Amino acid sequence: MRYPPLSMLLHGALIACALALTGCSGTDAEAAKDVPASLTVTVTRPQQLSWPQQLSANGTLQPWQEVVISAETGPYRIASLNADVGSRVRQGQVLATLAREALLAERARLQAAVAEAQANLVKANSDVERARQIGDSGALSAQQIQSYRVTQQTSQATLAAARAQVRGADVQLGQANVRAADDGVVSSRTALLGKVVNAGDEMFRLVRQGIIEWQAELDSRQIAAVRAGQVARVTLPGGQSVSGTVRLVSPTLTSTTSRGIVYVRLPANSPARSGMYGSGVIEVGAGPVLTVPDSAIVLRDGKSYAYLLGKDNRVKETVVTAGQRRDGRVAVSGIAADAQVVAAGSAFLSDGVTVRVTRSAAK
Repeated sequence: MRYPPLSMLLHGALIACALALTGCSGTDAEAAKDVPASLTVTVTRPQQLSWPQQLSANGTLQPWQEVVISAETGPYRIASLNADVGSRVRQGQVLATLAREALLAERARLQAAVAEAQANLVKANSDVERARQIGDSGALSAQQIQSYRVTQQTSQATLAAARAQVRGADVQLGQANVRAADDGVVSSRTALLGKVVNAGDEMFRLVRQGIIEWQAELDSRQIAAVRAGQVARVTLPGGQSVSGTVRLVSPTLTSTTSRGIVYVRLPANSPARSGMYGSGVIEVGAGPVLTVPDSAIVLRDGKSYAYLLGKDNRVKETVVTAGQRRDGRVAVSGIAADAQVVAAGSAFLSDGVTVRVTRSAAK
């Protein structure tokens, strides 16, 4: 018996394998086409809502106002310190005291001068009274009588001046108690125990009433839409969100950056601290926005995607622009208002996948 050449056998085997693969791929394709949907999703239509329009901004947090506490008299030694950085103080509270020995000695000297002036006035009054009693007897000349009266007036003025000097000494004694000019939080202390300070030397600084402001920077187009009283929210470095209100809009822009400052007043007991840097939004009025549930948006590779239901229950992956979020919804653009959007289960989908839609959720 003669066998066919080996080359012919190999050629026939290759042809048979090719035919088998062709048949298999065709069968697999048909089978894949007929595979039933394995994922069940819910769909919804976008909702048109009226939401506050927001402007994003960044800026530093600074005190609403700072209060400088200085020595009002001097030079005197600091005798005691009753407050430190971070202390919450009330208006009129004694923050430090100055040495009072020299002031007390000066007040005693002035009180002695008052006593002397009172004695001189008593003598002058007595002379004037004696001159009045003598009258026209001729015992005293008119010039002498007039001299008594002038001395009386001079003694009265001297006594008034001495009493005023005592009151001045009392004021200085009061100034030896360095007091807080308003409620607030001590932000800095330059006073040192034992240091000799002069009148006008700074000793403390306060954040007035403990109020911190967010100084948000906006460009000329944005700042034109901001008004006092509008609501703002700032996110602090620690992740806390603090709400406040616009107190003041800067009337001018910087010449270098053409940006202005919006001063947002934050609550007094907020976790905001002076020197922090925060980012946030300012609500500048309501406007219509197209919204979908938060669960309808999938983030991949730095982009936002939504899945739209198409023909034959196949989904289409669509890039959207996601905006502000509130109440479990997100503002989007890039889809039609009548689109059917997958509201739940989006994270498990890919483009072109066939899904099963629950009737109760379909709209």
